[in-house]
Amino acid sequence: MLREVAVTRYITPLREGGSLPGLVEADDLGTYVMKFTGAGQGRKTLVAEVVCGELARRLGLRVPRLVALDLDPVLGLGEPDEQVQELLKSSGGTNLGMDFLSGALGFDPLAFEVSPREAGRIVWFDALVNNVDRSWRNPNLLRLHGELWLIDHGATMIWQHNWPSAGTSAARPYDATDHALLPFAPDVAAAAAELAPRVTEELLAEVTAEIPDVWLADEPGFATPDDLRRAYARPLLARAAVVHERIQGVR
Repeated sequence: MLREVAVTRYITPLREGGSLPGLVEADDLGTYVMKFTGAGQGRKTLVAEVVCGELARRLGLRVPRLVALDLDPVLGLGEPDEQVQELLKSSGGTNLGMDFLSGALGFDPLAFEVSPREAGRIVWFDALVNNVDRSWRNPNLLRLHGELWLIDHGATMIWQHNWPSAGTSAARPYDATDHALLPFAPDVAAAAAELAPRVTEELLAEVTAEIPDVWLADEPGFATPDDLRRAYARPLLARAAVVHERIQGVR
């Protein structure tokens, strides 16, 4: 499971995020970007963040460290913004936190160069998890100390929203024609050769074990959280070996 820390102070909302994430401090003295269970997208967005973030980390991609943030909704009582107050009050319990990368800059493809190897690894990973939110309009990439960091994986694994048709949905091609890294000649073939063999049943079991049980409870069609964890792993295991052949828009 993700390491658990408690929120001690809500600092400010980050209004560039559609789900209104917030900047918070926790009892481990860390500063985190907090994503809420009470936000419109709900807990499945947080599950996607955990699965993709922890899988990316194990594959050698840079993602902010993730923690489970315990929120006491009483913190919302002193918040003057009614929208933020309601979000805090409706999100008591376990939420998601990711390290705040102080000093990081948003990725600008006109200002930063990316190697074909790194571009290929990221495009391949985005194809694996079906990330539809890495376009040139909204790259969800940060630069820190000359290195590229991946953020915001809530819009991935769309098959989790309709489990009966998950197999069919997960078998569809990945459209990379708008991908932010397409101009950098991503070497997807090399990425697939390197990364696909590492996506094993054991690795995915390790990744899905990080998901808090409370976000997996009461899902229709699944008796236990572990049953649902295996459902998250199956499409990724199947896609890993073949997804590089189904990426549209990459030469």
